[in-house]
Amino acid sequence: MTVMETTAEAVETDADTCAGPPERDRRPDGQDNYTISEVAAYTGLSAHTLRWYERIGLMPHIDRSHTGQRRYSNRDLDWLGLVGKLRLTGMPVADMVRYAEMVRAGDHTYMERYELLEATRRDVKARIAELQDTLAVLDRKISFYGDAGRALASERSR
Repeated sequence: MTVMETTAEAVETDADTCAGPPERDRRPDGQDNYTISEVAAYTGLSAHTLRWYERIGLMPHIDRSHTGQRRYSNRDLDWLGLVGKLRLTGMPVADMVRYAEMVRAGDHTYMERYELLEATRRDVKARIAELQDTLAVLDRKISFYGDAGRALASERSR
């Protein structure tokens, strides 16, 4: 059972549980059963990280084969896609785990999820503004050095 299957009713109505397929979907057609090495190759995460995600509750209830090997589903891959996006926002792992717990808890956590994601969004927007300011400084410096370099080259060529 995957993290998403633990709330089967919520999955159908909860559009925020999956990030959707990545830009370049490399999943084999018709396949819905992946080994940890296949998931590692697909996501870029190490097998160690995938096991750690499972241990901390970010990816609980991963199916196992009859021999005990982890078996990931497309839904698990979608969940990992969302986790990857949350990581890019700078969201602390503890908050990602809390979010996963809220998803598993069901619809009554919608407002808490909303508040967590809204706070993360505010943080991302603040970081974007900070990066835009930094980019403007870099652009000014690049322009200065480009102009100065051209002026020096022009003087040397005389």
